[in-house]
Order: sequence, then structure tokens, then C-alpha cells
Amino acid sequence: MPIISAPHDFNEHDLFIDLRSSLGIPLHLKCEGMNFAGSIKQKAAVGMIEAAERAGRLRPDSILVESSSGNLGVALSMMAASKGYGFLCVTDSRCNLNTRRMMEVFGARVHTITEADPVTGLLGARLAYVRRLLESDDRYVWLNQYQNPDNWGAHYRWTAPAIARQFPDLDVLFVGAGTTGTLMGCARWFKEHRPQVRIVAVDSVGSVSFGQPAAPRWIPGLGSGVRPAMLDERYVDDVRMVEEIDTVRMCHRLAARGFLFGGSTGTAVAGAAAWLAEHDPAGRLTAATIGPDLGERYLDTVYQTNWVQDIYGSEALEQLATPVGMPSAVAVKAPDALPLAA
Repeated sequence: MPIISAPHDFNEHDLFIDLRSSLGIPLHLKCEGMNFAGSIKQKAAVGMIEAAERAGRLRPDSILVESSSGNLGVALSMMAASKGYGFLCVTDSRCNLNTRRMMEVFGARVHTITEADPVTGLLGARLAYVRRLLESDDRYVWLNQYQNPDNWGAHYRWTAPAIARQFPDLDVLFVGAGTTGTLMGCARWFKEHRPQVRIVAVDSVGSVSFGQPAAPRWIPGLGSGVRPAMLDERYVDDVRMVEEIDTVRMCHRLAARGFLFGGSTGTAVAGAAAWLAEHDPAGRLTAATIGPDLGERYLDTVYQTNWVQDIYGSEALEQLATPVGMPSAVAVKAPDALPLAA
């Protein structure tokens, strides 16, 4: 058992769940919520803050500012508390109440955007507010998770090699797409070291990341109202779009087996399950996906029947009560991947 002196010194890299025995899905789920930030975003937070410190961008009076739908905000709040920096998280009305409260417990300030930009949506409005803050006070330091190479670099350094060590014969890896930091870090590593592994991006219906039309989305985490600056589709072999109700249904399926996961994890598993049902009905491929978060922060949304009914209609509750087959995720054609170097 390790002995640590800072919360970000601990991260469980090697915990996987075999979903074949519990859900009948031939898929291994990498659990990324077993750390003090509760999500995979701890890796990105560590990578970006430590790089900014090495570059001399952070001073003792610096105030970190970041746009986040929740999980990165919690990770940065935790690290800011540990290292003595101020932190202001700019989020929007989709951020869970429990997530906002966690950030505030760590001493962070939280500014919630409630009015979307007419073109770029809530994310665009969040980014515009961050830019105004930077102009108002030079103490603010924006790590900019959307364009920071240390975001995807953290997953190139840690996440992808951990998967490769566990599964030397991996055939396909499913990765959820938000800022695409996790996706790009893993895809770049595998294209460089194991180019035979097929990389499938999983995204939420309503996200514009892969050229699909924008639509309202209610579950924070995956998806984007603005095309991610880091996304390079040449590293992606296929894309799977997942309806939010299928995310909710998968979260409930997992919970019914004793695994409480968050919305991003539900989306990743739902997309992987649908892809495998179509492309590998015999279950011969070795497949893995990444579960970015746990489910405690979603108790008032994804796991709350009143919320589900209000957002998705009364028929959604009937679907939750019905034995679920494979989710109805939608396939999107991606460009042919190129075996590019990182």
C-alpha cells in the first residue's frame, strides 16, 4: 500500500472489469475513478499543472481558471487546494449540484453560465467568459484543456500504456470524446506502438465534434458544442454516436449489477456494446473501453427517476424497467486512419 503526501500522488492505473460475466458484453472496462478526484481528469490536471509550473507560468498568487463541465473542475480544485493556488471554475447549468459543491468544499469559486451563445452554445459562452477574466486580471492562468498538449500527453504517458500492458493482444479500444484529450493521447500512442489496434471514438448525439448536427445535451462530460481543437480524425478508425437515453439505460444496467458509474462511463460502454454487437457478434475480439468516472455525482440526475422523466419523457422510465438488449447507438463513418507518429 503506497504512502502519499499529496492527493494527486495516488492514481489506480490497473483496475479493469470484465463485463462479459456481469452484462454479457465482451468488453473490459478500465476504471479511472479510483483516485481522490474521482475521475480520469486527475491525470490531465496533474499533467497540465506540473507543465505550467515547470514553464514558470504559475506564481504563488496565481489563480487557475478553467472551463469545465465538472470532472476536470473537481480535479483542479483538489490540486489547487493541495498546492496553494486559487481556482475559479467556469461551468454551466448542466453541471451537477454535487460536483459544484465538491469544488466549493476544496475552496474553489464556481461561476455558472446559464445563457448559451446563439452559435457556439454553452461551451462558447463559457470560453468567452474565461477570456474576459484573463483580460481583467493578470493573476488568472488558463490551462486551456481544449488546446493544451499536456492534456492528451497525460494519456499518452499513462493511460494508453496501462491498457497495453494489461491486453497485449488488444483488437479494439473504445474511447469517449469530450475535449478529446483522452482520445488523442490513447490514439496517438497506439498508432505509434500498436497500429493494428482499432480506435473507435464514442460521442453523444447532439455533439458536433465529428460533424453531426448540434442538439440539446443534458449529461455533462462527453460531447461538445464546438469542434475540439485537439481532434485529429486521422487517428480515429470509427465513430459511434450514443443517444443520451442509452447512456442512462446503460448506467442503470451497470448499477443493477453493483457497479455505480457516471454518465461518461455509461456512454462509453453503450457505444462499445452497440459496435461489438454489429461488428463482432461472436465475441472473438479482445476489446476494452475507458470508464472516466464513478456515479455518486449523478445520483440527482441519471439515477433520479423524476429527472429522467422530465428530460426524456415517461416512456424512458418504461424502458429502464424493461430488460435491455444492445443500445441503439449510431455509427458514423470516420476517415481512414493513418499510421502517423506521435
